[in-house]
Amino acid sequence: MKVELKRVDNAFHFEAVGAAGVPVNIDANPEVGGNNAGARPMEMILMGLGGCSAIDITLILKKQKQEITDFRIHIDGDREPNATPAVFTNIRIHYALSGNLDEQKVKRAIDLSMDKYCSVTAILNKTAQISYTFSINAVSVEV
Repeated sequence: MKVELKRVDNAFHFEAVGAAGVPVNIDANPEVGGNNAGARPMEMILMGLGGCSAIDITLILKKQKQEITDFRIHIDGDREPNATPAVFTNIRIHYALSGNLDEQKVKRAIDLSMDKYCSVTAILNKTAQISYTFSINAVSVEV
């Protein structure tokens, strides 16, 4: 796997491109001179976690003939305060799915992603406690 980053301005704005050729903008916080022209690198890690598990879960549920009409993921991450590097120590994920979905199949798909398939989860588990909740058609489900 390869990616390439190219500096876009005289500050901290970079454009990253991977094998698919889709550009992603990255920038620093304005407190250190960034211009809000892209996502922060640590935000991108949480986005990668969400994307990785979303693809796993969608793939598993499609194979089980589950109909997903909407799928949103909300992720909150806490980082080690006053530390360098400030790694994630606690990550909370909420999966909000809609459609004609079986609760047990959704839970099983999430568990398989979190415990077996998602490489980003495997990396983040080294420093962070990762937990999740989920809802189906706006109704919270006990985990």
